[in-house]
Amino acid sequence: MDNNQHIYPNGQSSTQHKGALVIFSAPSGSGKSTIINWLMQSHPELRLAFSISCTSRAPRGTEQHGVEYFFLSPEEFRQRIAQDEFLEYEEVYKDRFYGTLKEQVQRQLDAGQNVVFDVDVKGGCNIKRFYGDKALSIFIQPPSIEALRQRLEGRATDAPEVINDRIARAEYELSFAPQFDKVIINDDLETAKRQTLEVINAFLSRP
Repeated sequence: MDNNQHIYPNGQSSTQHKGALVIFSAPSGSGKSTIINWLMQSHPELRLAFSISCTSRAPRGTEQHGVEYFFLSPEEFRQRIAQDEFLEYEEVYKDRFYGTLKEQVQRQLDAGQNVVFDVDVKGGCNIKRFYGDKALSIFIQPPSIEALRQRLEGRATDAPEVINDRIARAEYELSFAPQFDKVIINDDLETAKRQTLEVINAFLSRP
């Protein structure tokens, strides 16, 4: 056997395995980032990897093209938008674009990575619609709006008006929860971690 070939627990080799997509969305303060980081750091067997996005901003510090981001000019970005090459994109402000190329996601899937998306609710629904059964969409939900407010206030990082804006947006985002494959209510972080792990394992172990 080729020394570079790795056999996974399900008996598939790295040359046979194709990756899947795991989409996360949640209101700010729901614990989504904490859960994602725990999964990626504590469970390497899941082969989770963020998709490498594109941006039209200049590299910062030691950032390298194709590592942190793919760096494109605004003109290149617009051309690729016109050619329908993006899975999703956003112009944050004039000439400052961020987006995910379909071909990059496919490249990572072909390499056997399970590609993670941490996106807003509309982006999550759009990606799920595009990939269908190849994608698992997970919505991390706070136990209540009041509990979410307490968490945001407990952070002591946002002004009251910012918290009010986040709460208003959360109420809107919660209306999208039924469109996701799985809803995890983060009432207890350790329980939510375990439930999310179980959901992903079940999805990835499908025949």
